[in-house]
Amino acid sequence: MIKTDAEWKQQLTPEQYNVMRQKGTEAPYTSPLNDIHDDGTFECAACELPLFDAATKFNSGTGWPSFWAPIKKENVHEEVDSSLGMTRTEVQCARCDAHTGHVFDDGPKPTGLRYCMNGVALKFVKKA
Repeated sequence: MIKTDAEWKQQLTPEQYNVMRQKGTEAPYTSPLNDIHDDGTFECAACELPLFDAATKFNSGTGWPSFWAPIKKENVHEEVDSSLGMTRTEVQCARCDAHTGHVFDDGPKPTGLRYCMNGVALKFVKKA
């Protein structure tokens, strides 16, 4: 999915644009998605690709919505992020390349992974 900068700015809120197109980070404990515990799917807020199932969501204590696995590995793209003087693994939407957050190896079983996501980069769709 290819859009111009102007098209992204028109579609996304300023905070979403900062996070999803400029690789920003929302403040911890500010996302209403932290309090969602219903069955459903967390989609990319820019292109609606399903990224995470609510069944994989857990309270990581970090202040950001966290998941132990994506819905499908091919729905997310991971790349090395060497910003901020450290090496991390950035997570992007595989369809539109939106920055969604980072993945760390300190999560719960069964994967041991913690996909630490910016809530503004996700949209929750409750299971009918």
